Amino acid sequence: MEHNGGTTRPAQNRWQPTTFLRFEESLDTSMGTMRIVTDAGSAYIKAMGNRQGPHPLACEWVATNLAKWFGLTTFAFAIMEIDAEFDEIPFFHGGMAASGPAFVTRSASGHTWGGSKKELKSLVNEADVSKLVVFDTWVRNCDRYPPDLTVRGPNFDNVFLEDVSGKLRLIAMDHSHCFSCGRDLDDRLAHIDSVKDDQLYGLFPAFEPLIREKHVEVGIARLKELEQKIVSEIVETIPDEWKVTSQAALALTDFVYRRAEFIAETVLKPIGRRCWPNRLFDKRN
Repeated sequence: MEHNGGTTRPAQNRWQPTTFLRFEESLDTSMGTMRIVTDAGSAYIKAMGNRQGPHPLACEWVATNLAKWFGLTTFAFAIMEIDAEFDEIPFFHGGMAASGPAFVTRSASGHTWGGSKKELKSLVNEADVSKLVVFDTWVRNCDRYPPDLTVRGPNFDNVFLEDVSGKLRLIAMDHSHCFSCGRDLDDRLAHIDSVKDDQLYGLFPAFEPLIREKHVEVGIARLKELEQKIVSEIVETIPDEWKVTSQAALALTDFVYRRAEFIAETVLKPIGRRCWPNRLFDKRN
């Protein structure tokens, strides 16, 4: 698959570290996330050589770009080259980050959500709660709040609350299990059962009192604006080193585009059944 040498990046990303300066901490996560310092400041890195393989890096990159396009608040993010000969970055469970492109996000002041409703009362971007549910359902993010809790549990750590002048801002983070739930990307992704999966993703019970029909509608309207070219241009920037085949890239593009159409037409009713079960639309302010 041709990616112009893996150097093309979507234009909206202004933060771009280029040099690893020092290692700070390894975290016990599925992707072996590590905290480092770069020439652009403190950052978190998901690198090649992790236990999950390279495809979750591609999912992280594509889904975070889609979240940004969708209008959600994300960390500043980028791809940075690692040279393992000089950049010694150890994983929590052993081994070192391998050479090649890594996904990095800029550190922010705040904390991961503990799951309480009380914390959400001081959000400066409450509308993002509704939009996040639409987004997670669109990209089938099974690693925030999955539709089937008998398969995997909720992950409160994938919701970050950034400190903003005494208030909190919801940031959507960690999208490595979008699209395929951690499995390798292949042409099966575009099968109709995946595109038309009608389960809800990302709807924590503590989110339900904050869900508003008008905010869900904003997310739906944004999905209706999606053009296949937008998805293709993001997918084409996946570095070759992450080993996503041309067939898998086409399937991913097709899945994202066609599922946006499906979710735009269907997602309001299941959200309504959960959040305002006694009426079709939420009339609360």
